Amino acid sequence: MTDQLSRVFAALADPTRRDMVARLTEADHTVNELAAPYEVSVQAVSKHLKVLEDAGLVTRTREAQRRPVHLEAEVFDLMTRWIERYRRRAEERFTRLDAVLARMQDDDTTHRSTASQEGTAS
Repeated sequence: MTDQLSRVFAALADPTRRDMVARLTEADHTVNELAAPYEVSVQAVSKHLKVLEDAGLVTRTREAQRRPVHLEAEVFDLMTRWIERYRRRAEERFTRLDAVLARMQDDDTTHRSTASQEGTAS
């Protein structure tokens, strides 16, 4: 996995990391703050953060004695563009399918109407 999109999706495949990202959307947190709700060690949380960092989703900065973890929201633009491309394609397919089904329904209605008229003419 060398491309960033693959690293991002792989990083977000883990529910703990997704939860950390969700919490980071509200505010920056230290590693200890991020570790608090989980029954895992601070070292395990640091490993999760390393994966998120390698994917470009978070950065760690230094503010005096604090080292807050910051969410890099711009990475979501990359994901959004990728998802949007395929969403548009799926929508186009559904639009074409709707058109085909509408034509089939029109043809069926026309066929029934014609058959009904022929049946009453005899």
